[in-house]
Amino acid sequence: LEDVIFSKERVQTRQMADADAEGNIVPIEEALAVSDKDSMRTLLMNIIKGDVQDSLASIALALNSEDSETSHYAATVLRDALNDFRAHVQELYNKMQQEGLDASPYAVELITYMNRVLVQDVFHEAEQRSFVDMMEEACTLLYEKFWRELRAEHIQWLCSLLLSLGEYDRMKVWCDRSREFFPDELSTYTNYLKLYFTTGQKKEFFTELDRLKASRVVIDRETLDLIRTFT
Repeated sequence: LEDVIFSKERVQTRQMADADAEGNIVPIEEALAVSDKDSMRTLLMNIIKGDVQDSLASIALALNSEDSETSHYAATVLRDALNDFRAHVQELYNKMQQEGLDASPYAVELITYMNRVLVQDVFHEAEQRSFVDMMEEACTLLYEKFWRELRAEHIQWLCSLLLSLGEYDRMKVWCDRSREFFPDELSTYTNYLKLYFTTGQKKEFFTELDRLKASRVVIDRETLDLIRTFT
């Protein structure tokens, strides 16, 4: 399939394990490594019994299976899921652009719906960029016209996607907007930290880190580990 990234190196499995369903089979990466066909088929069936859209990264890994039945079934499921995604995104996008309607519910739904799939990085870069552009358009609509509906997590999701595409200038714009609207949210600080670290802006990184340490923002374990690493 041309619209599927086959390299498992770019895919991260984000699903939590189901202890009852998967207790007797190995992880999908290990099943691929040792050509464990039975485990691969069982694991794939367990995955598609749930919400497929949250498991596209795992299904993409199965494309690398030497078992033709597994890889063919994974390709079919992935193709159908991506086509459903495209169709629903276009439907929400069209509704968001319709005149005379309150566009904010469609913009919020579009952002949330798209993030679930885009974060798994299963599209080729050109199409991924196109979808991220649509997601940014929805965020911009909320920022400019329906700011009460804009959430810190919406900006955080968009920043992460822009970072993965190397769109650092655009990400900086949204970092600033997050600070404008959500100065006391942890994600506002972590957005800046990720940007400065990735772009090698050492001075700005440590300035932002000191700013976080001096704030009253409650931090999570990941951010705490970051602070411990650099202090």
